[in-house]
Amino acid sequence: MRRATALGMALVCASMALPAWAQQEEAVVVPEGPIESPRSGAIVVRAGGYKPEIDKEKALNGATPYKNTFGDSSLLVIELEMQRFFYQGIGTAGVGLSAGYGEKYAAAKLTGGGNAAEKTALKLVPLQLNAFYKFDYAAFEWGIPLVPYGKLGLVYTPWWVTKGDSTNTAQGIKGSGGKWGWAATAGVSFLLDVLQPRFARDFDSDLGINHSYLFAEYSYADVDDFGGAGLNLSSRRWMFGLTLDY
Repeated sequence: MRRATALGMALVCASMALPAWAQQEEAVVVPEGPIESPRSGAIVVRAGGYKPEIDKEKALNGATPYKNTFGDSSLLVIELEMQRFFYQGIGTAGVGLSAGYGEKYAAAKLTGGGNAAEKTALKLVPLQLNAFYKFDYAAFEWGIPLVPYGKLGLVYTPWWVTKGDSTNTAQGIKGSGGKWGWAATAGVSFLLDVLQPRFARDFDSDLGINHSYLFAEYSYADVDDFGGAGLNLSSRRWMFGLTLDY
């Protein structure tokens, strides 16, 4: 009888211990904190001024057709870039493809230099294929929200000049074409996740957007067919925008 009683008490104690043991095992298996979805690329939207160096063409011999027509102001250019990540470790590296659009309107000029009744416009579509690297390791591992980065790319920019509703033609030459060149860019991004961490986690779990940034960048672009003749679409410009990692 005593053995049966002892055996029953042992079984009761064992059954009471099982839930606690299961909870301990579960605590070991389930990781703490939010799980971030994998990153594969980014979407970049930016805008800024674009003042082509048309007046620096040697063949103009000091003439300034851009300044005479459009003044000293720049075109407003808006660009969209799609990036693909190929390395994620001590920073992130990959390739990007961007396309943009910019235009500038002014009064067309008469032969005598006066303003015509109709408008003229210079329109550009900057296209760029670039390789990039951004040092985001410090942001993710050390909590420093500033991410410096650099890009180097090949540029092709279609352009055309309109007068009224049609492409301008001067002396039988149509005012349109395209220019090849290259560009180097340096910038710094601010990681917005640090401002609202909970919102950033929800953004990731709901939409797959891992991180978001505001950025400023400076580009040095030579777009003149690598020193060839004709319209010089080179520029030195600041751009500002938003990046979304996904």
